[in-house]
Amino acid sequence: MSRAVVADAVVVGAGPNGLTAAVELARAGLSVQLYEAADAVGGGARTEELTLPGFLHDTCSAVHPFGVGSPAFRALPLAGHGLEWLHPEVPMAHPFPDGTAVVLGRTVGETAASLGPRDAGTYRRLLAPYAGRWDTVAADFFRPPWAGLPSDPYRFLRFGLTGTPPAAVLSYRFRDPRARALIAGLAGHAMSKLTQPFTGAMALMFALAAHERGWPVARGGSQAISDALAGHLTELGGVVRTGVTVRKLDELPPARAYVFDTSPTALARIAALGDVYRGYRYGPAAFKIDYALDGPVPWTAPDARRAGTVHLGPTSTEIGDALGRAVTGRPPRTPFLITAQPTVVDPSRAPAGKHVFWAYAHVPHAWRGDATEAIERQIERFAPGFRDLVLARAVSGPADLAARNPNYVGGDIACGAFAGLQTLLRPRLAAIPYATPRPGVFLCSSATPPGPGVHGMSGHHAARAVLRYVSAL
Repeated sequence: MSRAVVADAVVVGAGPNGLTAAVELARAGLSVQLYEAADAVGGGARTEELTLPGFLHDTCSAVHPFGVGSPAFRALPLAGHGLEWLHPEVPMAHPFPDGTAVVLGRTVGETAASLGPRDAGTYRRLLAPYAGRWDTVAADFFRPPWAGLPSDPYRFLRFGLTGTPPAAVLSYRFRDPRARALIAGLAGHAMSKLTQPFTGAMALMFALAAHERGWPVARGGSQAISDALAGHLTELGGVVRTGVTVRKLDELPPARAYVFDTSPTALARIAALGDVYRGYRYGPAAFKIDYALDGPVPWTAPDARRAGTVHLGPTSTEIGDALGRAVTGRPPRTPFLITAQPTVVDPSRAPAGKHVFWAYAHVPHAWRGDATEAIERQIERFAPGFRDLVLARAVSGPADLAARNPNYVGGDIACGAFAGLQTLLRPRLAAIPYATPRPGVFLCSSATPPGPGVHGMSGHHAARAVLRYVSAL
């Protein structure tokens, strides 16, 4: 005799995608139970005192250009549950050793002006077709690539033609090395070689997000995003249980559908799916350091002092080499760094006069080395005297990241390589990538389309698939 169903849907994993899926299922009238192994919800969007008391650090994602512009988040009353976006004066700065910088500003014109007369027109022409059209561009970008007709076919096709080639090709539209470095740095968020197709699209989307929605942080830390989602879920009648590790599917209460915000390999193990994801590949890892500082980072470039995010890599060649080494398994030499300084706009993250700072480099998958010296040497190139301000540091190599969040297999914070067909066909070739061969079992993590980032769109699309399945029962 089968067990009586006690919930319409059970969600395992309370990262942004699991939380979003749970919320959308509850909003549709389903009874939802959410289980999380950690003591708090959040996954890649958590905030903790990693260094010293009173210093609040984001354990993974810190800046949220796709979060503030997410079609899924924008449809939810998250502000009513405490989420407040804070925008730095400059979304992102890309400094150079001579004390100058280019900026990714809140407008196309601001960015174009920082690139100089030789490349300003090229940048304007590149972004102009999408200006003022974020809602349709985002809806089409954050959808499974085969999911029907796009909402704006003309711009979707134009964006595809421009963004499908690698960032290395896109950058050659520009004449000045500084502009090429900007494009390379934006593409570097994909954790892939700059010669990989679709890295150009990643660079364009990050640039457009800055101009249309900004690159904000959440007041108090990224935990505020997760707490707002969890608060809304509870308001809708959903049940959240933390500190519960799920090892087998039959450990969960009977439900009509099960949704997993986990890595594909973890889901295969829990749900006894065999080798269904045997071809899924994990990519390069992150090596992250969180700093408690005695004062602001002493950037030589004034624009970097006003920016929430700072990219460190003076040329596209150097950035490309750093990314290529990580992808091909070679240790970092001169790393490309993505850094964030939330206290520029949110002083509540640290005691008065102090600051928090966040930086990560790309390293090989499951790398066991120590990149601390290489990272701090790179920071000192652009901010001499930085080390003198360090009160404490929390170093997280690939193993540490994976221990903190099991979805980060081998330290891969993207939950899957951005390479080859897997760029589009995550986690496997299937008509419904969120469904599995086991009826009623679904995957909603960033291993599914549209991929990594704190935007909840994988959870959104998975919830739609679950609702279709449940309605057909």
